[in-house]
Amino acid sequence: MAAVAHAPVPARLRSGAPAILDIEASGFGRASYPIEVGYILGDGTSFCTLIRPAPTWTHWDTSAESVHHIPRATLDRHGRSVAEVAATLNERLRGQTLFSDGWGHDYPWLSALFEEAGCVPLFRLDSLRKLLSEDEATRWQRTRDRISGEFSLARHRASTDAWLLQQTWLRVQEEAGAD
Repeated sequence: MAAVAHAPVPARLRSGAPAILDIEASGFGRASYPIEVGYILGDGTSFCTLIRPAPTWTHWDTSAESVHHIPRATLDRHGRSVAEVAATLNERLRGQTLFSDGWGHDYPWLSALFEEAGCVPLFRLDSLRKLLSEDEATRWQRTRDRISGEFSLARHRASTDAWLLQQTWLRVQEEAGAD
């Protein structure tokens, strides 16, 4: 999968930026499963890959596809195996804590990936909300929308979403320091 170009994380903020993980899925129901995983680390290193569905993963929600724009056939052709994705994530993220804005969805999808691969994650996934004060949480969506508009982000994909979340966190922190 081609890399997505993003604006660089400012050096003065880079070391304090949280690592963010995002997952796109086949749908939102109990039978849904991960189809793409992406992350961005505090130093700006990013990764994204499509996941080839396991044979028992058959649920497909066309309304979810209309959001992420990843046809099932693309996953079958270009996705990596569940075992390969789980091993790659463990190798690259071992011992780290990554954050998700949709923990209630992303955690079960990540669990499904690792359960199907027959291993456990060697990293932790936590809720991004834990990193925000009430004031920061209040400003979050407005700031996210502003950044999305500044960079004309139309692509709703895991690596782009992870980057947008990290940039939103950085901007919210920067604005809080300016107050």
